[in-house]
Amino acid sequence: MTGNDEEHPSAARILAGIEALHARLDALEATGRRELGEAGSLAIRSVPAWCRPTLGETRWEVALATAAAIALQLPVPGRLHLVQPAWIMPAAQGALLVALVVANPHRINRESTALRMLSLALATLLSLANTWSVVELVNDLVHASGTGNTPSALDSPGPLLVTGGAIWLTNVIVFALWYWEFDQGGPVARALGDVKRMPDFLFPQMTLIDDPRLVRKDWEASFTDYLYLAFTNATAFSPTDTMPLSRWAKLAMTLQSAVSLVTAALVIARAVNIFH
Repeated sequence: MTGNDEEHPSAARILAGIEALHARLDALEATGRRELGEAGSLAIRSVPAWCRPTLGETRWEVALATAAAIALQLPVPGRLHLVQPAWIMPAAQGALLVALVVANPHRINRESTALRMLSLALATLLSLANTWSVVELVNDLVHASGTGNTPSALDSPGPLLVTGGAIWLTNVIVFALWYWEFDQGGPVARALGDVKRMPDFLFPQMTLIDDPRLVRKDWEASFTDYLYLAFTNATAFSPTDTMPLSRWAKLAMTLQSAVSLVTAALVIARAVNIFH
């Protein structure tokens, strides 16, 4: 056997060893990538839904509540409406609502300046209409007390309670819309997980996120949560389980409580006076 014959098997073994080493390194790299991907997915899943991008909430909740606020203006006497004839303002609000539903009927997760402006315009019209009704109702109640010229809407407790109840409930929905529109930048910003914006309201689920027995990992605030916030604030005249964090949220809740308190107190007092 020559020297060349002895060198060829050694070279072959070296090449085979190098190939085996490359194969092992490739396997280790693939395993590392897989583990890193699993760790990344686990880290993403461990982040609360209100701090990361999500599918966004559905349109039907806010659309149904807004439609109810528009319908609640119908039993209010015509002279308490901002614009005459009384059907013009509800018709304009209904048109804006239909436009929003048609343009984005499913998930509220798409950035659009036009849709944002339409949504804010609808909330503004509802606010203006109900604010005018509150002012006119309070004016009627104050000036009717102790006089003989009682306006027709205040002649009996039935129509008075219906009018006051409709205005009070519309006030709840209107403030729920504003809370929903501006908390953490609005529904689209929340769906996109804009972590640069701090929450304006602290819901109980945010403090219990580490306990899966109490809060789902995919929990995030939807319009129903803001409606509950507005309702409890209007009945308790103060925060209950959800705390305002930003100054505008505190001022908005203060204003809502004041409007609710004045409306309820005057309507109930006038109704009791009529009963007697």
